[in-house]
Amino acid sequence: MRTRSLPLLALASAGALLLAGCASGGDASDDGTPRAGGTLTYATGDAEPTCLDPHVGGNYPQALVSTQYLESLVSKDSEGEIVPWLADSWEESDDGLSWTFTLRDGVSFTDGTPFDAAAVAANVAHLQDPETLSSTGYLALQKVTGVEAVDARTARFDLSEPDSALLESLTQPWLAMESPEALQRSQEVNCESPVGTGPFVVESWTKQDRVVLSRNDDYSSPPADAGHDGPAHLDEVVWRFIPDSAARYAALQAGQVDVIDNVQPDTLVAAEKDDSLDEIDAPRPGAANRIELNSGKAPFDDERVRQAFITGVDVNDGIDSLFFGTADRSYSALSSVEPLAYSDESLFDVDPDAAGDLLDEAGWTERDSDGYRTKGGERLSLEFPVSTNQSIPAEQSLFEQIQAGAKQLGIEVVLSPLDLSSWYGALAENDYDLVSAPYTKVGPDVLRILYDTAGITPAPSGYFANLAQLSDPALDQLLTDAAQTSDPDERADLYQQAQQIVLESYTVLPLYDQQNHYLVRSSVTGVRALPPVSAVTLHDASRTD
Repeated sequence: MRTRSLPLLALASAGALLLAGCASGGDASDDGTPRAGGTLTYATGDAEPTCLDPHVGGNYPQALVSTQYLESLVSKDSEGEIVPWLADSWEESDDGLSWTFTLRDGVSFTDGTPFDAAAVAANVAHLQDPETLSSTGYLALQKVTGVEAVDARTARFDLSEPDSALLESLTQPWLAMESPEALQRSQEVNCESPVGTGPFVVESWTKQDRVVLSRNDDYSSPPADAGHDGPAHLDEVVWRFIPDSAARYAALQAGQVDVIDNVQPDTLVAAEKDDSLDEIDAPRPGAANRIELNSGKAPFDDERVRQAFITGVDVNDGIDSLFFGTADRSYSALSSVEPLAYSDESLFDVDPDAAGDLLDEAGWTERDSDGYRTKGGERLSLEFPVSTNQSIPAEQSLFEQIQAGAKQLGIEVVLSPLDLSSWYGALAENDYDLVSAPYTKVGPDVLRILYDTAGITPAPSGYFANLAQLSDPALDQLLTDAAQTSDPDERADLYQQAQQIVLESYTVLPLYDQQNHYLVRSSVTGVRALPPVSAVTLHDASRTD
């Protein structure tokens, strides 16, 4: 996580927008300790969740808000080490087929239900229940056969095979602990107000506007790397949904909100010379932002066509011009924050002439009246559905530049901007040839979810993660072996081999890390990105005004 000071700029044209929920301060402290009280308003540009319970589905907008009221068994610190959270300690069996967790004592959910081993078992069962419609959590727990409550403070995870990624998976908000009593409610009710052990409680959710969170006065269970042990300093958090980036930034400048996310590249550059705002730059772990090529159907079932597309279109100029130096080009399937990320820039050298030769070899030799290549009278046309909720404007402009570059090769790219629901529908119908689908998971095990053959089979939610539809037995074996070894050198070697296969398959065009830029007003301190998935936590936040 990188933090730097930024300027408070002149009010943008959207500044005339006045937002409800202005921030209010608390009582001052004379000894330098954080002030108690006050309201913090957070404005997100991510899609509004359809459910506040991250067990259901499991996307990043859910992770952002649920980090304020749900907690995990373990966490990660800034050095990448697993640290205690709701579990004090843990131990792996000699055969790797079970993990035993000793739980924190004296913790309760905010509805009064004790946090104990039975609660852990109930949460895992909830995630694995097909009716929950989990995707991210479900896929992370595929090797867990069940959880046994050995006693009130001891939970044993039993596995079908060793899983070296289990601890990393359990740091994620999509596997956070919820009250087993609350989980007995209908899914509709639980989606409205999940019950956790966290520093805040869901008070209300006004759709397309805000979620209001109030302080949990009995809170006592922060992760080991938290800034303090007790309840949050703030009285209240107002979580606003403001999809327009200009309106979001104008609200920050006007003091209507205190923290914003999804900050646009031009805004970051324009603001970087003033110290009235702080930027938190916290790229997400897991996969890099990338375009995946659907190798499961024509025309990308032909490797020559995939290679021609990836090596025939230059994306570097677009990244440089559209992101103003705020994003570095990636040549890896994994985020740069993953220590085991492997890059091979040579695979992505741009050579339009060679790409044209590959298309000729593949039989796409004729041109129609619009200049697009054809074979047997069929145009070389690619469907590219774009999630407008997940791709920022700069990225959408990059896709348009890629579209223009592909046209020079004689390839038609049909960009279809879609809301999140429609985008998921297009993927479920296999109605895509190209797709940019961010996927956040702690650790290199994300490769198993994204590229193992089993990932072509949908999770209970209907979402399948292997959108490249890559099916390679050698890759599957490498990913299996890597997940079963705890030897760090062997694990690193296996994951490097796996990444080489993925990159050399030409099913993935890496772009840059998943961007996570937050701006925080200088009147607020203690905001940090929680290391596991870089979602902001407001437990340590306080006001100085």
